[in-house]
Order: sequence, then C-alpha cells, then structure tokens
Amino acid sequence: MMSKTKIFVRERHQIEEGEKMPRFAIVGVAGSDLKLYAKHIRKMELEEIARQIGAEIVYLKAGKGDEEIEVAP
Repeated sequence: MMSKTKIFVRERHQIEEGEKMPRFAIVGVAGSDLKLYAKHIRKMELEEIARQIGAEIVYLKAGKGDEEIEVAP
C-alpha cells in the first residue's frame, strides 16, 4: 500500500521552454481520489495541487518515438 499520494507526469514533446502552453502531461495519480480534468498542466499549477494535497510529483522520462501502449483498466 502506498503511504503518500504521487502524481506522475512527463514533459510534452512539442513544447519548448518559454512557450505559453502547458508543458506537462499527466500520466496518472496513485494513492488519492483526486480527479484531474486537464490533460496538460503548467508546472506551477502542478506544484500547487501537489502542495495542497501533500503529494509527491514524479517526473517520468519520455520514451523514444511516439509509441503508445494500451493499458487495461
């Protein structure tokens, strides 16, 4: 059982530093009933959500290519 909520995110591929678009894609949340309705989120928004619920942010490294896998629910 996980003791602390974790929010898993990765940097979006086509977003450059300084662009005015959300830079992170939410991959998943573990250990909380938090529901996120935004697919992409800005770093300061992500950090504020994590601070408010006492969660840890886990930054995932993006894989090579645009290959996606389907995960069973």
